[in-house]
Parts: sequence; C-alpha cells; structure tokens
Amino acid sequence: MSERIGLISDTHSSTAPLLEALSIFKREQVGHIICAGDIGGYGEDELVQTIDLLVEHDCLMVAGNHDVILEDTDYGVDEEKIRSFFSSLPNHLELSIAGKRIYVVHAHPPDAMRGGIKLLDPQGQVYPDRKARWQQQLEYFDYDILIVGHTHQVFAEYIGNVFVVNPGSTLFNHTCMILDLPEQRLQTYALSGKQAVKTWNWGIFSAEGPLQT
Repeated sequence: MSERIGLISDTHSSTAPLLEALSIFKREQVGHIICAGDIGGYGEDELVQTIDLLVEHDCLMVAGNHDVILEDTDYGVDEEKIRSFFSSLPNHLELSIAGKRIYVVHAHPPDAMRGGIKLLDPQGQVYPDRKARWQQQLEYFDYDILIVGHTHQVFAEYIGNVFVVNPGSTLFNHTCMILDLPEQRLQTYALSGKQAVKTWNWGIFSAEGPLQT
C-alpha cells in the first residue's frame, strides 16, 4: 500500500514556515509527518506554539541538540509543559511504513545529536569523498531509509543501499519534503516565498571531523 510522508527538521521555534509546511502536507494528504529534531533553539518566542503545532498534527519526532539543552532551561511560564515535552522525545525512531524500514535521528546513527552527515559544498553539490566515507560508515546499516537533520543541508542521496534524506530546516533552508513510499520518490517544497537554500551557514557546518556518537 502506498504512503505519503511529510518530512521536516530544524524548525527552531519559528511557526510561520512550519505552518506553511503543515498546510502543504494537508493539501497533499500525507499519512505521517516526521520531524528530525531541533524543534527549539535560535530564540524561543514561538517555542510553545511550535510544540503545540507539532503535537496537534501528530508528528513523529526525535530530539535534537538544541532540544536537549532546552529541557533544562528555566522558562517560568509553561516551564512544566516545555520540560515534559522535551523529556519525552526519543533520540531515534525505528519505523516500518509501506514495507520500508526507516530510521530517524537528528545527526547520524545510532543516536548522535551533533556531527551529522555533511555531504554538500557551499553550492549544494555533493563531495564524492564525503559520500564515499559515509558509504563505508553505513555499510552494515540495516535500514532502507535514513532521515536526518542538524546540518541545515538539503539532500536525498543513495549512500550504498541506504536512501539518506535531509529535508533541511524549515526556518533556514526554507524547505520541507514529501516522500512517497514504497517508491522512495521525493519532492522538495520551498517555503516562506523564498528559494530553497541547499546549504545554510556552510562555514559552521562544513567540518567533517571524527564521528560523534
């Protein structure tokens, strides 16, 4: 049976692009919505509203590095609600949808929230050596699809036998995605009336370095 999945990540406490993505998902009749973490961060004026929208739309979510920090932040108003929400988020998800095995994590498997899969150069082109490195790292990764966030890079690449997808940040990349299964067909949507940015703030997220787990 065919399924449509809405993909978002790195919403960073900003409701306008999130609302637009959710509107697209409703129009396109997705059956599931997955958020790959960093729900908060970069200013928290709309944090509670962001949380409410994700919960209201039954989003499947994992924790990002900003979310773990926020779990211990003193908010005063709505503090108990915010702490309860972030403490409930898993580090990863293992799903089976339309016969496909799906793994969701913020940065990279098994449960890293930093580091991440950084495939793209400043122009959004794939570095062959980085792709080859991740193919080696994922050689024994027994899933069909890996969904990640964190790096603010937008890509969908077959790395060995694994279809690796980063929908980018709704706020900074102005993107969301819809994944059709079992075909593994993907569509990227631009948000906020802006062009999709394949790599945002490349200088911060460029270094590969050792893997962090």
